[in-house]
Amino acid sequence: MDELLKHLDTLRRPRLLNRAARIGLQEYCCEGHLRRLLPGTEPGRGAATLRALVEMEAALDAQRRAGAACYSACRHVDVLIAMMGEARLLRASTAVP
Repeated sequence: MDELLKHLDTLRRPRLLNRAARIGLQEYCCEGHLRRLLPGTEPGRGAATLRALVEMEAALDAQRRAGAACYSACRHVDVLIAMMGEARLLRASTAVP
């Protein structure tokens, strides 16, 4: 789990994508986002959910870099919002009080 969070800390994406995701993070609702992005996934699965989102984001980033016609910036931002939100929840749940 620690290597997954470290990977997210070193993730580099275009400034516009990051900025849009940070703005959207303010309205993050895990039930709605995860139901839309990962159908059948239960909220609260922690690292497994985050790992699935990281894989999904990596595929979207590969499409972006390749200039693929099927690339959706809107979906990419949506996945980034979910990744940031789930990482925040995972960090909060593992933090020592």
